[in-house]
Amino acid sequence: MDLMEDIICRIPLKSMRAVRLTCTKWNTLSKTKIFTKMHFDKTFAPKKYDESESRMIVLMEDNLYLMSDVNDSSGEQTGKLTCLDEQVKISGVFHCEGLLLCTLKDDDTKVVVWNPYLGQTRWIEARYPHVLRPRQSGMLLFDYSLGYEDKRSCRNHKLLRFIDGFIFRQWSEFSWYEIYDFESGLWTTLDVTDPYWYITGAGVYLKGNTYFCATKRNSGVDADHIICFDYTRERFGPLLPLPPLFQSTGHRVALSCVKEEKIAALWEHREEYGDMFEIWITTMVEPEKISWSKFFTFDDDSFSRDIGIHLTLGSFYIDEVKKVVMIFGKRLKRHIVCIIENEDSHDVVELVDHEVCPGEKWWESPRVCSYVPSLAQIKEPKGGQRQKQSDLEKLRYDDMMSRLSYFESKCKGPDPNC
Repeated sequence: MDLMEDIICRIPLKSMRAVRLTCTKWNTLSKTKIFTKMHFDKTFAPKKYDESESRMIVLMEDNLYLMSDVNDSSGEQTGKLTCLDEQVKISGVFHCEGLLLCTLKDDDTKVVVWNPYLGQTRWIEARYPHVLRPRQSGMLLFDYSLGYEDKRSCRNHKLLRFIDGFIFRQWSEFSWYEIYDFESGLWTTLDVTDPYWYITGAGVYLKGNTYFCATKRNSGVDADHIICFDYTRERFGPLLPLPPLFQSTGHRVALSCVKEEKIAALWEHREEYGDMFEIWITTMVEPEKISWSKFFTFDDDSFSRDIGIHLTLGSFYIDEVKKVVMIFGKRLKRHIVCIIENEDSHDVVELVDHEVCPGEKWWESPRVCSYVPSLAQIKEPKGGQRQKQSDLEKLRYDDMMSRLSYFESKCKGPDPNC
């Protein structure tokens, strides 16, 4: 059996599906947790495997990379994930227990959910393209997240998509929240009309749900709360407080998941003589309850002013056990990672062989999330066909498309009032 494990572990991920179909014994062997750890260790092989090692997925240059914080937090790249078509360019990634939800750079009509370990993918058609079109007087934002409904017998994954728009200097706003059910293969419009809050940054996955930074509309604060979307009940919970210091103005906030067990919040406040940073980690988190504990504080004295970091896009990672923070950004034409090992120790490391793509915006920092290989199956609709859309949902969809078209028409041309 040891020889068989060693042989199968050397097979590329993209060929594993064929291996599982070859015989029952190979299929059973490939699904054990021990094999999962062995296979990833050999495929993306750091020089020495460490049980305490943390791995992360990093999106940069339109590709996904598996990275490690081994070797004294050097940010060593351990492999490029290539199960998808090599021609596919990825613009966004969201992680949910080993599944990666990817938006595509050159195709705004669909997304793909992918399990790199099992080599499974599922392409999902959007009901409306999610491209960010240039607008003279307004903004229309799209985002996706992934979670699951926790049933007694199994888990049913669901995809949340929202559109949130506003017109500068006007009280005109538009929002549309919808959910995709993997079992039925259908999109459904959620009953979230004119919420008194809006989401301000990328979400993070935790225990089946997604948590976002949020704030009350017209509050003048970038982000002072956190809000949970519950995929079982298909609704948002109440606004939950971020730490007290986060209530002030003139700051930026980003969230990160700590080994799929806790949420970390990174607060950056712009001061006259430099930026101050604080990191807090949850001591308890539920859809309607949350509490925080300070992790540590640091400033940017060791960071050059030519480093560009955009926190709201999920560009930092925390290893709570090793007390290491890694903030991804860019310096001139190179992608970099700022490594903070304690309040007095800072280092900036260039990511080797990763230059900034031509035309890439300064704020497009690499996106990062923790990653653990998973045996989670990506379900297809029962019977291989999606169910029929209800007449009520057809009416809701037509109404939302009409409202969206009207909103877009107000954003296109020059408006003397904007």
